[in-house]
Amino acid sequence: MKQKTIFVCNECGNETPKWSGKCFSCGAWNSLTEVTVSAKKAQTRETTASDRSGALTKITEIDVCDELRFDTGMEELNRVLGGGAVHGSLVLVGGEPGIGKSTILLQICSELCKASKVLYISGEESPRQLKLRADRLEVNPENLYVYAGTDIDDIMATTERVSPQIMIVDSIQTIFKSDLPSTPGSVSQVRECTMALMELAKGKNITVFVVGHVNKDGYIAGPKVLEHMVDSVLYFEGDRNMSYRILRAAKNRFGSTNEIGVFEMCDKGLREVKNPSAALLEGRPTEVPGTCVACVMEGTRPILAEIQALITTTAYGTARRMSSGLDYNRSALLLAVLEKRAGFKMGNYDAYINVVGGLKIEETSSDLPTLLAVASACKDKALPADIAAFGEIGLTGEIRSVSSPQLRLNEIKRLGFKRCIMPKQNYNDVTVPDGLDVMFARNLAEAIAALL
Repeated sequence: MKQKTIFVCNECGNETPKWSGKCFSCGAWNSLTEVTVSAKKAQTRETTASDRSGALTKITEIDVCDELRFDTGMEELNRVLGGGAVHGSLVLVGGEPGIGKSTILLQICSELCKASKVLYISGEESPRQLKLRADRLEVNPENLYVYAGTDIDDIMATTERVSPQIMIVDSIQTIFKSDLPSTPGSVSQVRECTMALMELAKGKNITVFVVGHVNKDGYIAGPKVLEHMVDSVLYFEGDRNMSYRILRAAKNRFGSTNEIGVFEMCDKGLREVKNPSAALLEGRPTEVPGTCVACVMEGTRPILAEIQALITTTAYGTARRMSSGLDYNRSALLLAVLEKRAGFKMGNYDAYINVVGGLKIEETSSDLPTLLAVASACKDKALPADIAAFGEIGLTGEIRSVSSPQLRLNEIKRLGFKRCIMPKQNYNDVTVPDGLDVMFARNLAEAIAALL
């Protein structure tokens, strides 16, 4: 059987016939791995593709029934998936070790097994170990079948024998194809096994959940093409030493990628947090300089989070900048705007910015509360405890409009805040709720002068 050798990039999946120290596609260094490709395999794949191409259907004749999605038993997970899991989809659940990937998939089996047969492929734990974890989570459904194996051919044979409607693979890095010379978890093994699972999901209409571990750079271990092969990619965020976990969709062919789910790790597994704003603001200090409440949008959900800032005199010639939960470059840009447009001398001070609770904020509406917290820390004067803020800051110091201002105001009022500061440009877009005092600011200097 004729074989040939190619080199595949671990970061982007680009293939090249020759080895190089740098990937020409993504620019990553020392990321090319040697992979042996069988000519017989390539011919088989081409034959399979030609056979599959015979199914020709008009799009107007395709029937989409109401049972396209099904409930997973967790509202937060349904939200991230776009309203529930889709039949015949391949979902990748990624995150750091110990953050809760296997826990949440085992927990949803209680609800899934009520109407479906579920097959749990355990590549890292024995059936006895899985049973101990299921007892701790109080998961003991009748239609849950467990198979401890790592050979993809044996897994396919077991799936054919059991005929499940839902399948969970934990984890993809432990599954291997016996006729490939590389070790489990390598580029070729992960790609081939994922391709086999994808064909199983589409051909048999089986919903497949795959667990993928994250490497030190924060990417799914294995080739980056793994994310392109699946239908949905869900990431668990948060510090595993803290109780709160955030599930975010990085890719979703059947829904939005802006929604998040919030969970809390307890003794009996993950508990849904239906009111994340109240949970993130729990224990918030009052009458303390350097803190401000921000209202950001995560998909269609407004979330209130506390942003803290600490300003200290630098001990060296260059001031230090650190941010947790906010983009570092964005934080540095905002500090420059604060110095230039509001007169704060930040060159001789170290600045530390943190979002409490492990939430990662990407929306620019957090600019205004971030700078209000920094200004409060610089002046050593506390902001009012009953105020929240949102607004994007431009390089000239203006406060620009944001999306969904009415939803933000309603959430701020619901959580008991009395005052809010927001962009003047959103004045005609909102109806101020009763009992909420709203200040419309045009620029950063105006907002700081009104509060400090």
